Amino acid sequence: MYRFISAIVILTMCAHCQTPEQSRQLESSSLVQATQPEWMKNAVLYEVNIRQYTPEGTFSAFQKHLPRLKELGVDILWLMPIHPIGKEKRKGTLGSVYAVQDYYAIHTDMGTKEEFRALIQAIHEAGMYVLMDWAASATAWDHVLTKSHPDWYLHDDEGNFITPEHNSQSDVIALDYNVAALREYMKNAMTYWVTEYDLDGYVLHVNDKVLPSFWEDVRKTLESVRPVILLADAPGHSVPTGFDIVSGWELEKAMQAVSRGEVSAAVIRVFIQSQLDSTSNRGIRMLYTSNHEKNAEEGSVFERFGKAAEAYAVLTYTMQGIPMIYSGQEVGLNHSLSLTEKDEISWGDHPFNALYSRLNKLKKDNPALWNGAWGGRMELLTTSNPDQIIAIYRVKDGNRVLAVFNCSPEEVRFTVDAQEYQGDFKSFKSRSTATLTGKEAMTLPAWGYEVYTAR
Repeated sequence: MYRFISAIVILTMCAHCQTPEQSRQLESSSLVQATQPEWMKNAVLYEVNIRQYTPEGTFSAFQKHLPRLKELGVDILWLMPIHPIGKEKRKGTLGSVYAVQDYYAIHTDMGTKEEFRALIQAIHEAGMYVLMDWAASATAWDHVLTKSHPDWYLHDDEGNFITPEHNSQSDVIALDYNVAALREYMKNAMTYWVTEYDLDGYVLHVNDKVLPSFWEDVRKTLESVRPVILLADAPGHSVPTGFDIVSGWELEKAMQAVSRGEVSAAVIRVFIQSQLDSTSNRGIRMLYTSNHEKNAEEGSVFERFGKAAEAYAVLTYTMQGIPMIYSGQEVGLNHSLSLTEKDEISWGDHPFNALYSRLNKLKKDNPALWNGAWGGRMELLTTSNPDQIIAIYRVKDGNRVLAVFNCSPEEVRFTVDAQEYQGDFKSFKSRSTATLTGKEAMTLPAWGYEVYTAR
């Protein structure tokens, strides 16, 4: 049964793996062509759930957390949708923020446009950047467009609005991007927020349900206003044209399967290899152990990963990609935050606060861990226990990182064979110096890890 499940997961994840020639073609045709801003080079993302972040659930209340987030080492804030929420077929008492009622308005419970502008200004003054989550593929049933332009939506054979086919979001209806007027309207709406509020870009929710050519057009228009970044928050092994970052949802799925004992660590190796095969060093994957959907629908990292939660957090920082922290993870968020009811984060101290602070500093200090072409290309190292151990090596301009992970519930003694990492390294965990020979015998406890760095 174990082998059967492993085969299914591995085959599923390899479905989009490329040959070297296919990879070269993909890099020339599918990767973003726009210039990525310098501030992305060693940045860390943080997803902000405004409604649940404070008892007030407002922009002004969240703004008070900016000094703490700056001290934590966060660089880019991803704000979940801030628009009015539809009332028709609403889920729960408050509804989902992804059931947008008006793209040009702000939810009054969160604040005013003036308060939103003040928040953006404060973020920039703190030396951070901000992305707005944009749900472009579908709207609330009572969005303003349903009255003014019902022909901009998809309809069934009887002329009724339809919900998206890809999920169970009964509170939204699908837009029809074959309509040129809709594409122009949506492009203008996105340009409005960048122009009027100095946004630094967007996270595009289920962008794969929108015509790819639309995103290329949007990118050109936004770049004419100011440098921006676009994050594709949808499945994909490559970065779509017009985007800088794509969500690494497959990694979280693989880590969860490993922590449940359904598959071996080999499935994580497959993900890493598929990433190397299908993206150049320029294409950036967003790596995380939690986000709003995973937390709300499947539980906290402690529920999904158990004792592996810390090691997996470290893995997302040492792999090739940009790491992302979800609201409250730094204080050990241990419950699901509702997406449709008022819920709150219990703020306080937790070992993860120090962990993320150190990881953020490590990423900034060592160019081998930087994002995209600024960082070092990953290399999967050969180990004596490939079903349990993941070993990653990265190097950039003489800066080196060796990271090893025991992805199993038992102590493992193993060897890592790679001559290039010989020399003196600093241990991330113990902060002491370790001399590595290039053919190391190591022991890691259950779900243990170690990161060695040299500069």
